[in-house]
Amino acid sequence: MRFESSADPGFFTARRLPSHDGMSMHQRVWVYTAVLGLMAGGFPAAARAQTAPDESKWSVDFGIGIDVGINGNVNSGAIGVLQGQAAALLPQPYGDVYGTGIQFRIGGGYAIDRFSELRGVLTFQSADADLVRLGDVGPSSLYAQYSDYQSMALDVGYRRYAPLESKVFRLYGEGTIGLGFIDAIDVRFAAPQSNLVIENTDFYDQTAAFTWGVNAGVLFRVAQRVDVNAQFGLRHISGLSAVDQLAGTGLDTINNDSGRLTFPIGVGVRLRF
Repeated sequence: MRFESSADPGFFTARRLPSHDGMSMHQRVWVYTAVLGLMAGGFPAAARAQTAPDESKWSVDFGIGIDVGINGNVNSGAIGVLQGQAAALLPQPYGDVYGTGIQFRIGGGYAIDRFSELRGVLTFQSADADLVRLGDVGPSSLYAQYSDYQSMALDVGYRRYAPLESKVFRLYGEGTIGLGFIDAIDVRFAAPQSNLVIENTDFYDQTAAFTWGVNAGVLFRVAQRVDVNAQFGLRHISGLSAVDQLAGTGLDTINNDSGRLTFPIGVGVRLRF
């Protein structure tokens, strides 16, 4: 990865790789929402015919939550040479750069029986980046301002309810796997003592990532076909697509270890029909 500096054009230059799918984040929102709508709306008449009047085969839910980082780095640490000067870069965990982040979820479910349910969930996440000290270049500290983290994921999974006889609440556990799409991440560097500012350089290309998760939660019935949901769990997103041409500088490992493990906590509303 090459950067272009206002202080020294020879520092390095970055070049954005083209998106592979050609779809914007908003277009993906509409596509995945339509998929979930078809999942939730397909064959409702047949489902009702097989179900007693007071039971519900189909459900749709909406939720919001936070995503607490456990491990994984926006960039790893590295020691090498940059623009003829010794450079030491520090690892930056997602939690230090992006904090907890906010998740929005829309999901659909189909009950196989009283205790089993198949699910599909669309998750959107957005988090603002803080200014961080990235390391040192020569005699100067190096600071980094990353662009926002935005991702969209479509997961499918299986939910199992505990065989408890209660009309007020239901406990459950679930597992999911899926595919996430993470927007490209840019970064702006500054080394004040060297009078150096490096504008808007690519750090990661737009990424398609594998996801998996396990959750536990509880549903509280508040009306005949309305539940309030609270859940927590673990979620893993595989590594990002590096835009890295620092081979031979000793800094080419900076984009390693970009997968992340998080602890999502959320609440929401489920509608049954």
